[in-house]
Amino acid sequence: MKPKYKMIMDDIKSKILSGEYTVFQKIPTEYELQKQYHVSRQTVRKAILVLSNEGFLRSEKGSGTYVIDDYQSKASNRGNKTIGIITTYISDYIFPSIIRGIESKLNEQDYSLLLASTNNDVNQEKKALEMMLSYGVDGLIIEPTKSNLFNPNIAYYLSFKEQNKPFIMINAYYEELDVPYLCLDDVQSSYLATKKLITNGHKQIGIISKKDDLQGKFRMKGYIKALSEAKLSFQPELIFSYDTESKSDLYHDLQFYLTENRHLLTAIVCYNDEVGFIVVNVCKQLNISVPDDLSIIGQDNSYMAQNSSVKLTTLTHPQEQMGHDAADWIIKKLQGNPNLKNEYYYEPKLVEGETVKDLTIRKGK
Repeated sequence: MKPKYKMIMDDIKSKILSGEYTVFQKIPTEYELQKQYHVSRQTVRKAILVLSNEGFLRSEKGSGTYVIDDYQSKASNRGNKTIGIITTYISDYIFPSIIRGIESKLNEQDYSLLLASTNNDVNQEKKALEMMLSYGVDGLIIEPTKSNLFNPNIAYYLSFKEQNKPFIMINAYYEELDVPYLCLDDVQSSYLATKKLITNGHKQIGIISKKDDLQGKFRMKGYIKALSEAKLSFQPELIFSYDTESKSDLYHDLQFYLTENRHLLTAIVCYNDEVGFIVVNVCKQLNISVPDDLSIIGQDNSYMAQNSSVKLTTLTHPQEQMGHDAADWIIKKLQGNPNLKNEYYYEPKLVEGETVKDLTIRKGK
């Protein structure tokens, strides 16, 4: 458990970094802080002393304690520029490729990189943003956390804007903020996946969607668009949704979903390749043949799809190119380039695999 003075420090620092306490603003008195945190005056004084040494506060005898921004001055004296990178995950799926693209571009220009991950948790995102602001990064590349839900950390992003520090979002964005972003066209990705199945004669098509990320919302939209164009009915019972917290139960939950719907479904559009391979493994356990009994399409053309013994049909994701482009945008913004696109969508393409059956051949068409 943290010492009490450290908890007070962290809370005051959070209020400074989020803009709740602004530069030159007087913070509550020692007595008020004692009452607020239920601690001794000595504990309060220790917290204030450490924050003063770190460049966040300055105490004036007979007047009070004020917010300062010397921590930013210390950061600006480091020499070479540092770009912060915040992703939801670091070590799995498509994220190493994205980070590799960022790193290669930053290295070209002799920029440093400061990396953090959130595990798609808003509390960890808060800590990452506070770290970036405390360190004084010159710019920020962010993959949003739970991008389809209201984000409680908006104030930190506004602090970056107020400090004129450029940032760009990748893979998704917060709809509450007017921010630059680089994204795959997720609507088109899921549309192409669904259309591929429809073209191959499938009519009972399910979808596995992630409901707390914006990509899931848009991929659901593409699925519905393709069904509508083909005049196929939208069947709610064929929709399977999960979120970050329920992901750990996904294998078990998909067993139930496929058991309940195995006589209805002929194909499934998966949220991504990772989910696609979970479905493949569940099908093995349930003796459902892929693709003879069930066709599966993933999305993102991850290393899993490229290297697995099962050649998953999937859709492309720019991965390394997206990382490279995000770093290039940040560098050009810091150099004062006024002619930058603030919104860019990458177009997905179908990658043929072995997990989709053509039912029109069986029907002799």
